[in-house]
Amino acid sequence: MTEFDGLPVLRSPIAIAAFEGWNDAADSATAAIEHLDAVWDARPIAAVDPDDYYDFQVTRPVISLVEGEARRIDWPTTQFLVATPPELDRDIVLIRGIEPNMRWKAFSEDVLEMCHSLGVERIVLLGALLADVPYTRPLPVSGTSTDPAETERLGLVGARYEGPTGIVGVLHEAATRAELNVVSFWAHVPHYASNPPCPKATLALLHHIEELLDLPVPLAGLSEEATEWERRITALAEEDSELGDYVRQLEQREGDAGLRPLSGDEIAKEFEKYLRRRGGPTSQA
Repeated sequence: MTEFDGLPVLRSPIAIAAFEGWNDAADSATAAIEHLDAVWDARPIAAVDPDDYYDFQVTRPVISLVEGEARRIDWPTTQFLVATPPELDRDIVLIRGIEPNMRWKAFSEDVLEMCHSLGVERIVLLGALLADVPYTRPLPVSGTSTDPAETERLGLVGARYEGPTGIVGVLHEAATRAELNVVSFWAHVPHYASNPPCPKATLALLHHIEELLDLPVPLAGLSEEATEWERRITALAEEDSELGDYVRQLEQREGDAGLRPLSGDEIAKEFEKYLRRRGGPTSQA
């Protein structure tokens, strides 16, 4: 773990974390961290040593120019930042990372050890998954918490997913075993509109953070971006009658049926149907 000029002394901090990769449909969760970083003017304080957890042939470092001359290598890593939101009597630790390629248990221990060193009292994990939900309605956010009272207060609908998991699920379980207060929020992204970005899903996650912290989060134009995203999907649905019919079927569902995430096979079948509509190639059974 690399520290930048030592660790600061924080005021009853809460950590909010998101990771690129499997947990981040349409980049919705990491976009929420980037938004909070920008509106709260966060400063970096530490980073995970990438040599321990990343395969650089899979997640490659990037060379950039500094002031047009000096070359700098930016390594894939997980970074810790600190923000001091106005009108909040505590600090916020933002964890913006990339799902590691190896040694997930040790990675989780490193993340939790840094949270312990900073005095973090609660960890909020953000994720986003593909689901069969109508884009025209508020996008659902499911979640779990180690505090049953908080689950009820936030109106969380527990995820019923069983199957392969990502680093968000692993971290949630590790934090629970460490007897830390942890809550996970998962935004449900329409699988037929999954190209990033998805500002409407990011907005849904930020609204849950607002409710958790009891503090308005500056949106800085995100609402307008979500409206424009919805307008573009509406235009696509108007051009594609089958897509329009499918969305209307989703709108007619009752209860929480739309919260069910799609399995890999279901996503593949939906994609093949879309290709057939467009006259593209499909895989052979």
